[in-house]
Amino acid sequence: MTKNPPPQTPATAGAVASPDRYGAEVAAAILQQGGNAVDAAVATAFALAVTYPEAGNIGGGGFMTLWFNNKAYFLDYREIAPAKAHREMYLNQEGEVINELSLIGHLASGVPGTVMGLWQAHQQFGTKSWAELIAPAIRLAEDGYLVPDKTYLYDRNVFGRFAGKTNFAEYFAALQPGNIFKQPQLAATLKRIAAKGPTDFYEGETAQLILAEMTRGQGLITAEDLRNYQAVWRNPLITNYRDMQLITVAPPSSGGIALNQFLALKEHNREHFDGLKHNSAQYVHLIAEIAKRVFADRADYLGDPDFTAVPQQQLLAPDYLARRAQEINPKAISATAMIKPGLESEQTTHFSIVDKAGNAVSNTYTLNLDYGSGVVVSGAGFLLNNEMDDFSAKAGVPNAFGVIGNDANAIAPGKRMLSSMTPTILLKAGKLELVIGTPGGSTIFSSIFQVINNLYDFNMTAQQAVAAPRFHHQLLPQDQIRIEPYHALTTEVQQHLQQMGYQIHMPDWNLGDIQLIKMEAGQAIPASDPRGRGVALRVD
Repeated sequence: MTKNPPPQTPATAGAVASPDRYGAEVAAAILQQGGNAVDAAVATAFALAVTYPEAGNIGGGGFMTLWFNNKAYFLDYREIAPAKAHREMYLNQEGEVINELSLIGHLASGVPGTVMGLWQAHQQFGTKSWAELIAPAIRLAEDGYLVPDKTYLYDRNVFGRFAGKTNFAEYFAALQPGNIFKQPQLAATLKRIAAKGPTDFYEGETAQLILAEMTRGQGLITAEDLRNYQAVWRNPLITNYRDMQLITVAPPSSGGIALNQFLALKEHNREHFDGLKHNSAQYVHLIAEIAKRVFADRADYLGDPDFTAVPQQQLLAPDYLARRAQEINPKAISATAMIKPGLESEQTTHFSIVDKAGNAVSNTYTLNLDYGSGVVVSGAGFLLNNEMDDFSAKAGVPNAFGVIGNDANAIAPGKRMLSSMTPTILLKAGKLELVIGTPGGSTIFSSIFQVINNLYDFNMTAQQAVAAPRFHHQLLPQDQIRIEPYHALTTEVQQHLQQMGYQIHMPDWNLGDIQLIKMEAGQAIPASDPRGRGVALRVD
């Protein structure tokens, strides 16, 4: 195994780009032992539940986009709202949103989907035994792993955030760089899941521990909620992009529609992009103009398709996209108040895997913010998500990522909350071309969009494309361009944007953690984002 191999190096058994070295090494071992991409994905996901606790999980949920035996699949294992959830559950008597109620503590959690999702993927495509795939995670939990330096990528005050509110410190106080971190309760939980599958998590001993935790913290998840949870195989969103096919997620993710809109609106405005330098002020401005329209549509139209009529075909119709593209002002900032939905009337983690047969898994799963709700299931050792914040607690009020939503994404029992996760696969001439995804909340699809531009417009290598500086705009906050400490836009570009009327904002966290695999001359070239602690491995 070699890290970030040169393109000329043959890849005979596949490749992996994982957010940490443990996940990468587990995937590589499974591929070397003859497992396929789904086998490696299941093993990696469970390993990351141990070694990447800020986002890797069994107490959260996610999406998996697959290219398997020359056919596209999309598995939705997103969390759902408990049956006792209701539209106004985070509002006070005056109808205002109660600070942090949807973010910290037991009321913040939706019904977890990860275990069921991984089980469904394994049942459909796995070749190795379920227990064999969970064994590496059990070893990492029992024997411990070396806590890396980049443990707190997004929130360096995580202990302060949960202090006196949850039992987080009781379980994770030793999660300090340089320590060997062991999780015996989590190891026991994983052993039960390995032996009994999802039955343990949704109806067995682990389920009972979840319910006891809900009782302690007056949470809403019930035995019936757990017993009724199902992952859903949905039709992937398949569209054309230049001479390639784009395979990505459909609702309840907003990411697939949004990524398609980004790409299409840019194609319609190609004359404005011709000759522009990468990340020049004019380039950033044009992307911000596109982003305004994409996020306006997201806010009004997108939600769980089982509850909301999502106008997917209309949002992606060529005539609609052409009309939206004409609204873009290449010379000045479009007034935010004038940007309307166009139809009439974070943190997360990602890994990409390719096997020797050309099968691919692009998997993004999450607890939502770093370490989720901060609630650890006592006796079971795993964190619960705070995905309920991804609903619109109140129409027009921003969530933790600053994005707004309306009725389409209102809280309802059994409903899946809207997501930005965008695990994506590109094909060229019917063959695998690119596997890509990232964490980052509302910045996910804008980050993927920029990396695709880097690859196919600026001819960067895979590693150059993930390492290049990124930026973000999302309609609100008004006229704000978000940049990153990892690699900011140049001072000259920032000054030019400010002269145009933009506000420059740099939070203390970076934009995403891209993990991709690009096929070149039939060989899998993995690349892992230097912003995080990821590792890219080619497997011989």
